[in-house]
Amino acid sequence: MPPRPRHQPQRTCVACRQTGNKRGLVRIVRTPTGEVAIDATGKLAGRGAYLCRQRACWELALKRKALDRALKMTLDEAANERLATFARELPADDGALAEGGVDSGAGMVDITNQDE
Repeated sequence: MPPRPRHQPQRTCVACRQTGNKRGLVRIVRTPTGEVAIDATGKLAGRGAYLCRQRACWELALKRKALDRALKMTLDEAANERLATFARELPADDGALAEGGVDSGAGMVDITNQDE
């Protein structure tokens, strides 16, 4: 009997509402201290929301304030701008992902306390 396939957690993008593999989405987290960060590891403590690795989903989530609702807080203008900056670095469609267009990195990317 072949081994059972490993369970892959599924998450939903807060913008387009499509479900996908947890590792295929980007987690945004509100930490216990109230900071908003991009969680590349998916393991930071705090309330999380997931977005596809597509620029259109990020723009839609920011426009409709889907992240505000999912994180149960109001994002300030600086956090919105930093998320928009991150979104501009993402591919316009998922075709670039197959070519290695996004580097997942490691750890937390703090978007609330960066100097401009």
